[in-house]
Amino acid sequence: MRSVKSAGETRLSLAATGRRLGIRREGSSCRVQAALVGLIGLWPVAAGCGYELLFPPLAVVEEVDLSRYVGKWYEIARYPNFFQQQCFGGTTAEYTLREDGSIRVINVCREGTLDGRESRIEGFATIADPSTPAKLTVTFFPPFGAPYWIIELDPEYQWAVVGEPSRSTLWILSRTASLPDGVYQDILSRLPEKGYDPARLILTPQS
Repeated sequence: MRSVKSAGETRLSLAATGRRLGIRREGSSCRVQAALVGLIGLWPVAAGCGYELLFPPLAVVEEVDLSRYVGKWYEIARYPNFFQQQCFGGTTAEYTLREDGSIRVINVCREGTLDGRESRIEGFATIADPSTPAKLTVTFFPPFGAPYWIIELDPEYQWAVVGEPSRSTLWILSRTASLPDGVYQDILSRLPEKGYDPARLILTPQS
């Protein structure tokens, strides 16, 4: 007797298939991005290609003042990912508003040890959804961008949590090189309701 999958199981099965095969149902741009996903393992590069068909909605913060959000952030923890595999620690992101309304992005980390060789990449971010600046697209290798969604933000802009709708990536950021343990644990406690597994996070060494 053949078992019948629930809607949730079907959605997860479709998501897994999409990640494995890079199959998208939208236009040629998404198919090209999906091909890159399959080749280099960067699933988040296929931004804006119908995530809502495969994954539950991911809420973002209601308000973001980008003039306050820019500046230097320290990476406290992240999901393991392909594009940071060379990074041991000392990871920072620095954002600067540009005259055209986009944001200059400079990511830096250290390889091997905190005194190791500096790895640096520069790109830019643009607002992906005109209704909210909490949904950005970050581009390092044009024309392909990755979703950068601000899903939690301290009222004083001292820490932030950044994710994206497929839940493949996650970052916890701070204005300082460390977060009080109580604040960090509070953040972790809210991740499951957003569809994230806090056990997957790895802490980022900072000097």
